[in-house]
Amino acid sequence: MRITSEHVIRFIEGVAARIKQHRDELVQLDAPIGDSDHGVNMDRGFTTVVEKLPTVADKDIGTILKTVGMTLVSTVGGASGPLYGTAFLRAGMALADRYELTPAEVVAALEAALEGIQARGKAQRGEKTMVDAIGPGVDVLKEAQANGEDFTVALRRSVEAVEAGMKATIPMLATKGRASYLGQRSIGHQDPGATSAFYMAQVLLETIERIQ
Repeated sequence: MRITSEHVIRFIEGVAARIKQHRDELVQLDAPIGDSDHGVNMDRGFTTVVEKLPTVADKDIGTILKTVGMTLVSTVGGASGPLYGTAFLRAGMALADRYELTPAEVVAALEAALEGIQARGKAQRGEKTMVDAIGPGVDVLKEAQANGEDFTVALRRSVEAVEAGMKATIPMLATKGRASYLGQRSIGHQDPGATSAFYMAQVLLETIERIQ
């Protein structure tokens, strides 16, 4: 499987479109446990990202992803900008000077992104954050890679794990971020960051499936 710079750009454009499509839903999820701005902030950030993509279209994948990360950090408010920005920056660092990727390199980049989010947000699983969705998805990919499983098949199971992780945030008590201020009232609400992470995972799968 040849995963090229063009595929990476298509993925980013797809994420921007999916976030825009679900912007209002993300705002509604954020209203009871956050500042009601997750969807608006993410949409603004990825709209700016798409505007910058033509300037890096001929660059290596690491540069493309680092540009996405820096743009998100500078344009997305709240916690999600620094967290997603760090994720893309770390992924870009892992893929420096690469114009084509193997599935193993994609998995390594996703693992680096997760580590970046955890380091920046000081978050662990079970605290009602995007880590609860992304972590299980990365676990599936790492295990599948170790077992020599087909990447696309593994990615489908990974997206299912991300979705399950997202839904698992509903009964959780938030102990990180803005939602943690609500205490028991944070229980019963799906985390918006975990939700946007699920939409990104969906787009990644769709992008990879189109390469087949």
